[in-house]
Amino acid sequence: METRLSILFFAKSKRKKSDEQATIYLRVTINGTRFEVSTHRDVDRSKWSTEAGRMKGSSEDAKRVNVYLDTLRAKVYTYQKEILQSDEPLTVETFKAKWSGVADKSRMLCEVFTEHNNKMGQLINKDYSAATLERYKTSFDHTKSFLKWKYGIEDIAIDKLNYEFVTDYEFWLKSIRNCNHNTTMKYIGNFRKIVNICIRNGWLQKDPFLGFKMTKREVVRHYLSDGELQIMADKPFATERLGQVRDIFLFCCFTGLAYADVKKLKRSEIALGVDGDKWIFTERQKTDTQSRIPLLPIAQGIVDKYNDHPQCVSEDRVLPVLSNQKMNAYLKEIADLCGINKVLTFHIARHTFATTVTLSNGVPIESVSKMLGHKNIKITQHYAKILDRKVSDDMKLLKQKLNAGL
Repeated sequence: METRLSILFFAKSKRKKSDEQATIYLRVTINGTRFEVSTHRDVDRSKWSTEAGRMKGSSEDAKRVNVYLDTLRAKVYTYQKEILQSDEPLTVETFKAKWSGVADKSRMLCEVFTEHNNKMGQLINKDYSAATLERYKTSFDHTKSFLKWKYGIEDIAIDKLNYEFVTDYEFWLKSIRNCNHNTTMKYIGNFRKIVNICIRNGWLQKDPFLGFKMTKREVVRHYLSDGELQIMADKPFATERLGQVRDIFLFCCFTGLAYADVKKLKRSEIALGVDGDKWIFTERQKTDTQSRIPLLPIAQGIVDKYNDHPQCVSEDRVLPVLSNQKMNAYLKEIADLCGINKVLTFHIARHTFATTVTLSNGVPIESVSKMLGHKNIKITQHYAKILDRKVSDDMKLLKQKLNAGL
């Protein structure tokens, strides 16, 4: 459909129609919608031609005003041409933005990043977790540091972002910040979300990530074997605190709960499941997804052991979990006492649940994914490793079926 644009100059009295002085206004009408703006020029009503939209006569004052109005008319057509050449729709909104200078003002990267983080902060415990916000704050700090290192500036216009910027940012994270590849990709991924916001809002015409590979490298995920779990379970400790931390770690190994989830686990979140046995019904703090986990006998025994613990009673918690820093410090000591040459963390407990406890014992990966609270099986595949023993057992079953059929 053809866009219709018309221009009109008219005089409007400041107060009353009887006033001799009037202000000249410009009216631009686009497809029937008007945009009016003052020209900041005043005129005697008797010297204004409503039909011509100009001052009457050939006085110096009339010539000066009429030349100025011609300049504004040319400006309207120039902006019309620029809008159409930029492939934007010619509307009153786009014209008004162009006229006021909003369309020409470049959005700044750090401003957009700050606005994003502020909005995210207002949605904590609604759409995002505090940990997610903290990661974006760290990514923002890295971005500011990179700008100072590379360009010596505090901020940069969005339209200056390009492929070179992204690859140099990757280099800086790996070399100056000494981040490994996967950590670098996490920060780049956070930065890319900000870039995508700019693209969707039309502030950035070309994607600077075009051609940039965001793939992460496969890393070795440690987990405990059956033997290591047994050694830890049987090990007597001199201090009660070490035994307590060991029990909580084993509970995570046999439930798949992360540290944050076991720390907040309430007694009311353990209830009877569809099979009449006790299950854990909780919501993962990291992803707000539901986890439903049948309690294995070892995990149930640990729950019963701390049923009357003062901290559990007073805080309505299942287990007396210490701070993450203290727990990991004690886990290091436990590993040394048990002769386990692995850096024990609560993340290892989730990997142990996925690999040693469930998948290796024939639990389908779909069920493992559900219990871990993952949104898709691809995430679970990073946790669960199919061991040679499991491959051997599966192939034995296949051999038996093939032999029976021959």
